[in-house]
Amino acid sequence: MIKVLIVEDSAVVRQHLKNILEKGEGIRVIGMAENGVESLKFVQEQKPDVITMDINMPKMNGLEATRRIMETRPVPIVIVSASYDPGDVDKSFHAMEAGAVAIVEKPPGEGHLDFDTAAKALVQTVKLMSEVKVVKRWNKTQQSGTLRECLTEVVSGQTANNIKALVIGASTGGPPVLQTILSGLPKNFPAPVFVVQHIAKGFLGGMAAWLGQTTAIPIHIAAYGDRPQPGHVYFAPDDFHMEIRGSRIVLNKDKPENGIRPSVSYLFRSAANVFGENMIGVLLTGMGKDGAEELKIMKEKGAITIVQDKESSVVYGMPGEAVKLDAATYVLSPDKIALALKSLTSGGCKDNI
Repeated sequence: MIKVLIVEDSAVVRQHLKNILEKGEGIRVIGMAENGVESLKFVQEQKPDVITMDINMPKMNGLEATRRIMETRPVPIVIVSASYDPGDVDKSFHAMEAGAVAIVEKPPGEGHLDFDTAAKALVQTVKLMSEVKVVKRWNKTQQSGTLRECLTEVVSGQTANNIKALVIGASTGGPPVLQTILSGLPKNFPAPVFVVQHIAKGFLGGMAAWLGQTTAIPIHIAAYGDRPQPGHVYFAPDDFHMEIRGSRIVLNKDKPENGIRPSVSYLFRSAANVFGENMIGVLLTGMGKDGAEELKIMKEKGAITIVQDKESSVVYGMPGEAVKLDAATYVLSPDKIALALKSLTSGGCKDNI
């Protein structure tokens, strides 16, 4: 039985969430708190398997409560937020930076057109996050040691002149990792960056804005026909596959792959066909296996492939599948991935790599 604590300031919404969750098989709501202060006290006295966390609350908001819980008695925290409120969305991603593992839209009332979809997403996310036994965090202000090898020497022939694209796939736990990686890229990064991040519908724009606060390179949600520019990041939009076709970005509604649209596999496959060995592929934390086989294809074509390590991954599904397939040239932590990308595209090694 999955034990859940609901943290929400509205009594009506608390009961609404409780009704939804307890209709899910194997879920029991063991407590409800109306603010962050109450949630901290509850966590000290009992041990929920998952917490659903509202953002805007009196006395202590969800962002601060998430920070405190993750610093003291870590529990998988799912942010339940209103995607239409820019303030809520911004705080939600800062809460993920503080250690929350997922974000879902606050379900509307029964009878609403989107109720069934949102309720199902909430139940499914709570069940999946209950399997995250230890929530790993890392300090972005510190580098965890040094790489022992010069990456540009290890991979023969790879220089700043022939890396034409960087493609990244991420799912559960991905936003804070993307922040670490993208904030480490310089303004003059020599290639366009293409990203598929599995995320609840409606939150992509807020995530892009949040990432833009700490990155030196422009963040875009891709549009059909875009001509990708070096040193720019392009995210696949909600419910569209993103494909690289020649010198343009193409979006389409082809059937989902691995049950998902946009799919990492779809992006990786198209990029491998266009760029071959002249690219870097990165697969990050996430459930399932989306992108793993296609990362192997990249490696076989001579591209550099990087997978996030198990220790820093919230969920080691996608990267773990890639490791099983021997699809990774390197297995690295997020801060090391940022350093590796700078080294591999600068034509030489830095002193701290």
